[in-house]
Amino acid sequence: MKGPAALDKPVRVLVVDDSALTRHAFGQIVRSVGGFEVVGTAGNGHEAISRVVQLQPDVVILDLEMPVMDGFAFLRWMLHHHPIPVIVVSAQSETSSVFQAMDLGAVDFIAKPRGQGTADMVSMSRELSSRIAVLATAGMDKVRRRVELLSRSVRIRQSHQSVQTLRAVTIGASTGGPSAIQFILSELPADFPVPIIISQHMPAGFTRTFAERLNRTCPIRVQEVSGRETLSPGTAYIAAGGTHAHFGEAGGRIFVQTRHAGDGDSYVPSIDRMMEGAARLCGGKLMGILLTGMGGDGRKGMLEITGNGGYTIAESEETAVIFGMPQDAILAGAARQVLPLDRIPGEMVRICGVTPEAGSFGRQGHAG
Repeated sequence: MKGPAALDKPVRVLVVDDSALTRHAFGQIVRSVGGFEVVGTAGNGHEAISRVVQLQPDVVILDLEMPVMDGFAFLRWMLHHHPIPVIVVSAQSETSSVFQAMDLGAVDFIAKPRGQGTADMVSMSRELSSRIAVLATAGMDKVRRRVELLSRSVRIRQSHQSVQTLRAVTIGASTGGPSAIQFILSELPADFPVPIIISQHMPAGFTRTFAERLNRTCPIRVQEVSGRETLSPGTAYIAAGGTHAHFGEAGGRIFVQTRHAGDGDSYVPSIDRMMEGAARLCGGKLMGILLTGMGGDGRKGMLEITGNGGYTIAESEETAVIFGMPQDAILAGAARQVLPLDRIPGEMVRICGVTPEAGSFGRQGHAG
């Protein structure tokens, strides 16, 4: 993935926020990194519509709570008329609003720092500039398709055999992942026979709201893992932000528990740690799914699953908002299947609901 300075032309950014101070601060962050330019600002959604039509920005940085027209109304208009990547900037207290915005088509979000110190602003500056550069290179056909998928009301309704062929499914995602995860879990039937464990790169404070929202809208049960949970069929477990998912076994049943991340951890929650731990415990009776995201997290975990005889799926470039993580796993030979997002739930149902061919999932693992 090209860095900001390596882009062929400057990334044109529109900043939308009702606070003049915040617009100025975000403008300084954008201008401080080579390869970006602020082409305009807007104080509400109505002004933002005019700026988008007039200026044709590559990326929009969007506040949600604004007078005259809020960010939600602006998103509805923009994704229909001028679909371009939107990054929502939100305080920790607005987690529910973040996921509502992502339902409407926002591609990513970053959290406003809790403090106003130099270190807080430097960290936010680095994160924001990185996200802008990545999303500016994402094809908008993928963003449009992601919104179309989310609007589908079709559900997979096949019944399943009661005998489980897998012990668990692991899913990893980063940029663009929340909407992809929502689509997958929404498409699964309530009697899906295998527990699902999810590591989505997300800061602390957001995963609980994410899980609660999915639990209200998806047929299967969804919950955040903040301590230790024994895995049950038909339930998806989302690792809490700021932690890693670890596995163990007691009385023949698998449990997942969280461990706090260290300051030097590059990816949190770590997809590699989740998948490698699950593979050591489940052996070949494990499925790994790697979705959209930037970087290399998930490659080692997917290789561990395939090496133990498990089943792996990588999201294809056709639908991945950011193809970095899936591509890394594919090039490493870690993906048995490469599928667009809309075909992944059906493959999960097929593998988890039908007895596989002999040898496909034949080896039982051991606790590591």
